Amino acid sequence: MRALLLACLLAAGLPLKAEDDLYRVLNRQRAGGGDCVASSLPPMQAHRTLERAARDVAQGRNLQQSLKEHGYRAARTRTLSIKGQGVERTAAKILARAQYCKALQDAELTQAGLHLEAGELWLVMAAPFAPAVALPAQAAGQRVLDLVNRARATPRRCGERAFKAARAVRWNATLAEASRLHAEDMARHDYFSHGGRDGSDPAQRVERAGYRYRMTGENIAAGGDMQAETAVAGWIKSPAHCANLMNPAYTEMGAAFAINARSEMGIYWAQAFGTPR
Repeated sequence: MRALLLACLLAAGLPLKAEDDLYRVLNRQRAGGGDCVASSLPPMQAHRTLERAARDVAQGRNLQQSLKEHGYRAARTRTLSIKGQGVERTAAKILARAQYCKALQDAELTQAGLHLEAGELWLVMAAPFAPAVALPAQAAGQRVLDLVNRARATPRRCGERAFKAARAVRWNATLAEASRLHAEDMARHDYFSHGGRDGSDPAQRVERAGYRYRMTGENIAAGGDMQAETAVAGWIKSPAHCANLMNPAYTEMGAAFAINARSEMGIYWAQAFGTPR
C-alpha cells in the first residue's frame, strides 16, 4: 500500500519530501560538493513561484510566459531537465555530476524551483530582477560629472557633427534636483521620455526647480543594470545626447537616478545641462 501510494503521488507531480532533499543536494554542489569545485557562494533559495514555473515547463508551457503569469520578474533564467526511468530515485546522484557544476555555481542565479515527477526532474533557476546602482546618490552624481568632463576633454564626433574638446562643466545642485524629480517621475509612473507626464519639457522643469538659464538641455537613460558608466557611455554613442554632452556653451550640469523594480526599465537616469543667465 505504501509503495502504491508513493507511485500515485509521483505520477500526479505533487510536492514530495524528496524535493527538499534535492534542494540540499543542489546547494551542496553549489558549495563544492560532488564533482564541483569548492566555492563560497550563498545557498540558492527555494522559491514557490519558480516551483510553479518548473511544473508549467514540465507540462510544455513557455517559461517566460509562466513567470509573467505568476508575477515573477527575472533578470536571467536557466532551466535544467533530467529525464529517465527512476529519476526520482537517482536525481541526487545525477546532480552531483561535473556537467551540472557550472549551472549550479552560477553566482547570479540565487533562487530556484524544483518539480519532480515520475521519470522527470525540472529545475528552474533565476536571478530575480533587482535593479540597483552601486553608488549612493551623491557619489553617483559626482561619477557622472567626472565621466562627462573626461569625455569633454577629448575631441569627438557626435554623429555627423565634430566637436572640439570643451571646458569642464561644474556641478549645480538645482540642475541635479530637476534631474532627480524627472528620474523619479519616470520610475514611479513607468515611462521613459523627455516629455513629462504633466506636459513639461526639460527647460520648463529646470526653470520650475529654480534655475535661470540662457540655455539648457537634457539627457536621459534607463535600464535594469544601468550604472553611471553605462549611462554616460550610452549618451556618448547617441548623436543627440553626445552633442549635449560636448556642447561648449554649457558650463554646469546635474544628474540623478531613480529605481523602481516594478517598472519596465528598473533604473532611470536624468542629466540636465545649463548655462545660467
